[in-house]
Amino acid sequence: MSTVATPAGALYLRRRITNAIALVLSCATALFGLFFLGWILWTLLARGLAGIDWNLFTRMTPPPMQEGGLANAFFGSAVMCLMAIAIGTPLGVAAGTWLAEYGRARRAGTIVRFVNDILLSAPSIVLGLFVYTLYVMPAGGNFSALAGAIALAFIVLPVVVRTTDEMLRLVPVQMREAALSLGIPQWKVTVQVLYRSASAGIVTGVLLALARISGETAPLLFTAFGNQYWSTNVLQPMASVPVVMNQFAASPYESWQVLAWAGALVLTVFVLLVSLAARALLLRNRISHD
Repeated sequence: MSTVATPAGALYLRRRITNAIALVLSCATALFGLFFLGWILWTLLARGLAGIDWNLFTRMTPPPMQEGGLANAFFGSAVMCLMAIAIGTPLGVAAGTWLAEYGRARRAGTIVRFVNDILLSAPSIVLGLFVYTLYVMPAGGNFSALAGAIALAFIVLPVVVRTTDEMLRLVPVQMREAALSLGIPQWKVTVQVLYRSASAGIVTGVLLALARISGETAPLLFTAFGNQYWSTNVLQPMASVPVVMNQFAASPYESWQVLAWAGALVLTVFVLLVSLAARALLLRNRISHD
């Protein structure tokens, strides 16, 4: 008698067919997504490379139908992103430390994690509107780079909180017990033992947060707004690459559209490099621990 004719053989054959169908559908779905991703990247390269030159990084955003660059926008994005990291990272590390070391078994810790997850998935435009209502409107509607940095810091904060919490919870309990058994205070155990063990993961979270905020447009429309000229005053409106891209891409002027594509390409390459640095740092940390 054939093994296929038995109930066990029929079940085995049905599972093989189901597995083959699932594998084909999974591969087709992956190829479908990769096709459009490749299409987007090819379009970005084809149109963005035309605007990559020295003027892009040395000249200001131009008036319509004139030549120029994005120097002030690159500077503004760098300033606001660094300010956001400087604001959000200490708060995020402190909150993540409390969750991992003090709020792990408390109900308050569960509530804070839940609220942090909501903030992590909140639309960035909502955070921009929140900062606009909280900071910009009371200041007489004065847009500023500081307001933009605060809005971006609200995006950085939940990412760093989650990363710090997860990385510290991965540190073995034996390390805490060994340090505390030597009479070392809890704060010194956290700073000198736990932070050193989890430093690579925490830095990775900060880099991923930087990669995320570097392309945010919606929060800056309500806070930093924009500036056609070079500005170093963080209390005044300041240009940024995402906002300039949003303005130039929707314009009817070809010179502006070329600058928008070039800015998008530079921004994509920057995000790629930051993401690769974060993954390399995390991989090196895993290898060193193994």
